[in-house]
Amino acid sequence: MAPTAAEQHTRKVVGLAARDASGHLSPLAITRRSTGDDDVVIKILYCGICHSDLHSIKNDWKNAKYPMVPGHEITGEVNEVGKNVTKFRIGDRVGVGCMVNSCQSCESCNKGFENLCPGIIPTYNLVDLDGTITYGGYSSMVVVHERFVVRFPDTIPLDKGAPLLCAGITVYSPMKYHGLNVPGMHLGVLGLGGLGHVAVKFGKAFGMKVTVISSSPGKKQEALERLGANAFIVIKNDKEMKAAMSSMDGIINTVSANIPMAPLLGLLKPNGKMIMVGLPEKPMEISPFALVATNKTLAGSLIGGMRDTQEMLDLAAKHCVTADIEVIGTEYVNTAMERLAKADVRYRFVIDIGNTLDKTAAATTE
Repeated sequence: MAPTAAEQHTRKVVGLAARDASGHLSPLAITRRSTGDDDVVIKILYCGICHSDLHSIKNDWKNAKYPMVPGHEITGEVNEVGKNVTKFRIGDRVGVGCMVNSCQSCESCNKGFENLCPGIIPTYNLVDLDGTITYGGYSSMVVVHERFVVRFPDTIPLDKGAPLLCAGITVYSPMKYHGLNVPGMHLGVLGLGGLGHVAVKFGKAFGMKVTVISSSPGKKQEALERLGANAFIVIKNDKEMKAAMSSMDGIINTVSANIPMAPLLGLLKPNGKMIMVGLPEKPMEISPFALVATNKTLAGSLIGGMRDTQEMLDLAAKHCVTADIEVIGTEYVNTAMERLAKADVRYRFVIDIGNTLDKTAAATTE
């Protein structure tokens, strides 16, 4: 009898897992599959913490599969490759983002939009094609089909570059496909968090005028002096909002809170576009007149395909775009989650997996 998929998962790996909706993470022995012909085996060195990791481990979206090992901003080095792999060699610096598989044959996949495939397999918390549950990057090693691995340019540090695999592609893709990447255009970035601060950097890399739109006046100096934004608007400041009306070609909306949309749509020029990448918990209320009267567009965008992810990294290397991060050890990850829930981070936590995971696991079992 042929071995089952689970029986072929022979590699013993340490992961940080949540066992229930408390979201508490602690070391867990997991397994990874044997190297397939098209697989790349990656020693994980860093993994960013995305806000979706926090939602997932606490089962906020009611789809948690425990035990859960989160993490989809993975960087590391190639340890082994399958016999059919041509893109990577042992020792290469690589990354893995929000997905590790798809059907690879549908129209979306054939056009390079694996992120839109009906059969997309996220990096963690879903059943993979072999029937096993995917585990993410809060672990020491991962095995991934080469199609879903990207090469990291030598000039991008693996720690500061890790969040680009989610935050970076999430803002880069809509800027590209909605024409919001043209020098001289005026781009609004709504929200200055993990996604927003990277959107500012890409906007400047494209040669655009960038205005940050925020509910936090205290972020103004950071936006202008440190991130290089051209202007800063406080949403509740009527004078500032009025002065900026009908001035922006597009807005990247990174906010996951429910806020009034009409004033924000008013910031757009005729034919302007607002692209949603944040996920508010409640449905939005939008007057059709706010869109129809001046031919405006409201659209959504979900990460990006693998070709675009590699393209994004290469552009980031050219323009020195990286995330602003706080590097932490695995022993600090639960505290980091508590801080993330309070928005107490600028702008992304990145876990030093390579230097701390084994020590944390050893200390836990002593």
